[in-house]
Amino acid sequence: MEKKVVYFILLFSCCLFAQQPESSGTSRPLVITPEFMMGFTPESNSNFPDRNFQTQLGVSLGWEQHTNPQEWAQRLKGLRTGINFGYTDFGNKDSLGGSFTLLPFMEFNAFRKKNLKVQIGTGMSYFTKKYDSLTNYNNQAVSTDLNWAFRVFMHYNFLKTEKIDWRIGLGYFHHSNGHTKLPNQGYNSFLLNVSADLKNVSARELGSKAIARHNFNRSTYDYFSLRTGYGNNVLALVFNDKKAVYTVSAEYGKVFNNNFKLGLGLYYRFYEHYYDYIQGNYSLVQDGREFERYKEHPSWNASNIGLLLNGEFLLNHIGIDMQLGVNFHKPGYKIDWRINQGWDNTPIDISETWQLGEFDSKFKLKNAISSRLGLKYYLLGTHKAPAHNLYAGIHINANLGQADFTELSLGYVYSFNFKEK
Repeated sequence: MEKKVVYFILLFSCCLFAQQPESSGTSRPLVITPEFMMGFTPESNSNFPDRNFQTQLGVSLGWEQHTNPQEWAQRLKGLRTGINFGYTDFGNKDSLGGSFTLLPFMEFNAFRKKNLKVQIGTGMSYFTKKYDSLTNYNNQAVSTDLNWAFRVFMHYNFLKTEKIDWRIGLGYFHHSNGHTKLPNQGYNSFLLNVSADLKNVSARELGSKAIARHNFNRSTYDYFSLRTGYGNNVLALVFNDKKAVYTVSAEYGKVFNNNFKLGLGLYYRFYEHYYDYIQGNYSLVQDGREFERYKEHPSWNASNIGLLLNGEFLLNHIGIDMQLGVNFHKPGYKIDWRINQGWDNTPIDISETWQLGEFDSKFKLKNAISSRLGLKYYLLGTHKAPAHNLYAGIHINANLGQADFTELSLGYVYSFNFKEK
């Protein structure tokens, strides 16, 4: 699964900055941005290793989309897309080590201010140090070499010259493995940033190359989408082998101005770990225990059904996808919570005196609300609103904000009723 995720991120990265404007004679100005960041990383777990300030060095390759005549590029003002390469020192080389990061990103004007930018990126990170039960027990942040990486930054251009824009920024950086192996407490870092946009054309030259802005009319059209997905996750430290999560979903909604989708739908998921726990007659489903009734319908009790609200930015072949869901049915998560939220190192055979996780308000929220964040690649460019389209996607799914499983998906989209206002 990890190799497939890496291949998809690399494919996405290439496709993100390979999208060419349609009209001949136009090119997208390249911006090279070296950056330095410093900040702090809160403790990921109790007895987390001592550490100094976190430092990061990075460089971004970005392409300005001013000269791209497609509607998505013209509507998202001040848009830049690209890829970021970076190295992070977490402040303790022996226990925490460092990470190498590859992050496709998009950057756009914030609050319609040209000097204020928001940058959002998601990709992969490779760690030089990870959890080890014998030699690195106190670092429970990551337990895999490859992990998801996500960052969001606000940048302010405080000094502009002909070909260099100096910037300061403030942001958040997260690393975790998407619940594919435990422990997985993750790194959550808060950072200050100093960077410089090195442009291959001056502001004057850029202005002379800018295309005439199209006065796009507002438009809407409806769509219907079907998706199937395959994911991986683990159940607990004593059930730390990856097993499948199968997903199907259907969604109906509208596309606004050919660059933002909003839809409602339903999803069904089947968790192999929950099913195997029930079928294996492990402690919590044995006769006389709390979940013994689950054995009557193991497949149903290993299933998850919910209602979804999905929003997506369309960048021609690329989609940046965000989803919130409400679970109507997810009984297997009660087993998950009991095992993982009680005393540490819960054994396979759980005695009735063992302290299990309580069904408190935190449980109720995570059991009720799901979230999903990821990337899509469309076979046909969405700027022409094709009636039929296919896509491949990679997403991280969560129970509220806690990672649930990493997923690869394939989907079909039917678009109809195009209306121009």
